[in-house]
Amino acid sequence: MKKQNKKGFTLVEIMIVVVIIGLLAAMAVPAFQKVRKTSQDKAITNNLRQLASGASQYFIESGLATGTYADIVGAGKYVKAMKPVAGEDYTGLVISEQTESYTVTKANGETVVYDF
Repeated sequence: MKKQNKKGFTLVEIMIVVVIIGLLAAMAVPAFQKVRKTSQDKAITNNLRQLASGASQYFIESGLATGTYADIVGAGKYVKAMKPVAGEDYTGLVISEQTESYTVTKANGETVVYDF
């Protein structure tokens, strides 16, 4: 008579592996969301920094103290384009020489402020 070799994993071993993978995923998802939020906030801050820099150049060259988003952003202007990363809208910003900070609201209601 031949002895049968039964190789493979038991159901309990497979369930333990699935539980471990689930725990690792449960720890990784919040960390990923935090990194994503931080990255979006930094991208928005960079957009606002570019807008502030373009506005400064616009004020110096035009001699005006206020301007609109359309005066500063667009092809052939001081800032080529402003790409939204979290559903924010830059067009409603008040742009003037006296402005010391820009605030943008993301689609989820959070705000990002750039002080200069």
